[in-house]
Amino acid sequence: MDATLLLNVEGIKKTILHGGTGDLPNFITGARVTFHFRTMKCDEERTVIDDSKQVGHPMHIIIGNMFKLEVWEILLTSMRVSEVAEFWCDTIHTGVYPILSRSLRQMAEGKDPTEWHVHTCGLANMFAYHTLGYEDLDELQKEPQPLIFIIELLQVESPSQYQRETWNLNNHEKMQAVPILHGEGNRLFKLGRYEEASSKYQEAIVCLRNLQTKEKPWEVQWLKLEKMINTLILNYCQCLLKKEEYYEVLEHTSDILRHHPGIVKAYYVRARAHAEVWNEAEAKADLEKVLELEPSMKKAVQRELRLLENRLEEKREEERLRCRNMLG
Repeated sequence: MDATLLLNVEGIKKTILHGGTGDLPNFITGARVTFHFRTMKCDEERTVIDDSKQVGHPMHIIIGNMFKLEVWEILLTSMRVSEVAEFWCDTIHTGVYPILSRSLRQMAEGKDPTEWHVHTCGLANMFAYHTLGYEDLDELQKEPQPLIFIIELLQVESPSQYQRETWNLNNHEKMQAVPILHGEGNRLFKLGRYEEASSKYQEAIVCLRNLQTKEKPWEVQWLKLEKMINTLILNYCQCLLKKEEYYEVLEHTSDILRHHPGIVKAYYVRARAHAEVWNEAEAKADLEKVLELEPSMKKAVQRELRLLENRLEEKREEERLRCRNMLG
């Protein structure tokens, strides 16, 4: 097939190498598109720059998610599943390709913890490097040129067909995800699966922190999000107590109380962590604060004080025995 202008987009030509199957997929916002690609120069040798098949992993992007190389979304949405097509793209569309390529190569080399999905977060770093660390990419960056992309479309999934990562969600979806993640964390906690529960709480906290950055500090909506975040952090701390990570609990609860000194649960959780690391005075002070702020928690406080006293007595007895043995 002769190369033709694609959808009247300037600077793009398409040649279908292998026809696809079925109708054109529904490329709605949030759809995940999985594909293989090969990038080549337009020289006589058609020098290969990158090839996902050589790496051994297909690429995927999320439609409407501000992918680094926007032209790929244009190319992919012209294709059917199983289609293989060659696209010639002029320099106006390929200027940021060296930045994308650098990210992909680093991932393939195990230098980046994420897999083959790249979004805009790293794009702000594009001017931070005098060199990209690869000679061919440095050359492309200095002298942008047209590129050829051979793309094989493997799969198109609607948002409901795959587990979306939280960075893929829009603001409304993030807000909807929080109670689901919170509930799932609570369920896992009750089952004693503390590591998994803590991950759910952390994911919900990340969603809320992201939303909070869009609000003015200490105004109504910001404070509403802050209250939700603190609740989740304290749930996360309960997981940490179960995992015996007491000093991290002290750090998180103290940070909450520095900004919000009236949160009863933060004092209670911190008291338990203090008790575990033998900070007797601090544990008792926090439990007294719990009683002051919430007298209805008297039974719980008395229980914790008894546990603390019993543990301290056991420790004192161990020390007495150790001293006797040393003297003996």
